[in-house]
Amino acid sequence: MAFQLPKVTRKKRLLGRGHGKGGGKSGRGQKGQRSRAGYSSKAGFEGGQTPLYMRFPKGRGVKQINPSQIVKPIAITIATVASFAPGSIVGPGQLQKAGHVARKDSVKLIGSGKIEGSYTVRVHHATKNAIASIEKAGGKVEIINV
Repeated sequence: MAFQLPKVTRKKRLLGRGHGKGGGKSGRGQKGQRSRAGYSSKAGFEGGQTPLYMRFPKGRGVKQINPSQIVKPIAITIATVASFAPGSIVGPGQLQKAGHVARKDSVKLIGSGKIEGSYTVRVHHATKNAIASIEKAGGKVEIINV
């Protein structure tokens, strides 16, 4: 059996037991509220200074808009419209059935791509360039107001 040294343990110093205990004073500074036993401060207390949560302006007046609540329109190009049969009516319902949009949300027509044949396009928003391209090909753009 190997020789083992005895474990050295140091007794934990008890604070706040007076001068006679042998640790100088209490180890919590001098007198005052924080040196006393049972002291606990309120959350956010800054020693009498105006706390941070009271320094900031309060939420009054205009309500802030949550960015996640803003619904942006789904962009559809003229090339997407050209994938339908010429002479057909293209709207949010037809675009959803064809798989171009996931849901019937606000749809915006963007003028990129070439188109041949006349189409009736029903969208919520459209750029001037897209309207000009559709009308030049003999179709028309109807703006839907929801």
